[in-house]
Amino acid sequence: MVFPYRLYLVVSELACKGKNILQVVESAVRGGVDLVQFRDNEMDETDFAMTTIALQHLLNKYNVPLIVNDRWDIAKGLNAYGVHVGKSDNSPGIIKQVWPDCNCVGYSIEYEEQINSDEAKKADYLGICPVFTKTGSLMEWGIEGIRWIRSQTNKPLAAIGNINMANVKEVVKAGVNCIAVMSSICSAKDPEKAAALLRNEIEIANLA
Repeated sequence: MVFPYRLYLVVSELACKGKNILQVVESAVRGGVDLVQFRDNEMDETDFAMTTIALQHLLNKYNVPLIVNDRWDIAKGLNAYGVHVGKSDNSPGIIKQVWPDCNCVGYSIEYEEQINSDEAKKADYLGICPVFTKTGSLMEWGIEGIRWIRSQTNKPLAAIGNINMANVKEVVKAGVNCIAVMSSICSAKDPEKAAALLRNEIEIANLA
């Protein structure tokens, strides 16, 4: 599939730290975010659905696609762009069976054995998760992990996990198509500026 996205915002109400989630997302889009995923495990089903509707309406104005985490039923009902799942969620294969018109199904890769699985092959893009952790634990891919995944697949890759201004260029150069961030933008005092700075670094890295 064509996957032209460079800066992918993963947003939740908690990550926004008291700021209005719609205002954060709109600011981020103005700063250069070109793909948004709504992921919030704390909201009840009604609030989640209502927030998804509001995000879809907002993003339609900017022609920015909305990805919904796991809840393919809500995404399908809104005709959102797609859905993102992990190993413990509904699989890409099942989602494509129940929602054959879905534009995009993303799948998180957390372990080496997933990369050549049937589910990874059925996904439209793969999320490398996490690239880094704040504790530097063994459960992170790191730069060499990205390079290894890139050697195993031609699918579009989106990297997430403690990516910031200090390491974003290195991550891009390792072979990913897209950088996904949450706190670096959602928790920033100025989400638009944070997004613009990250987007600029991504573009520079892609030109190098």
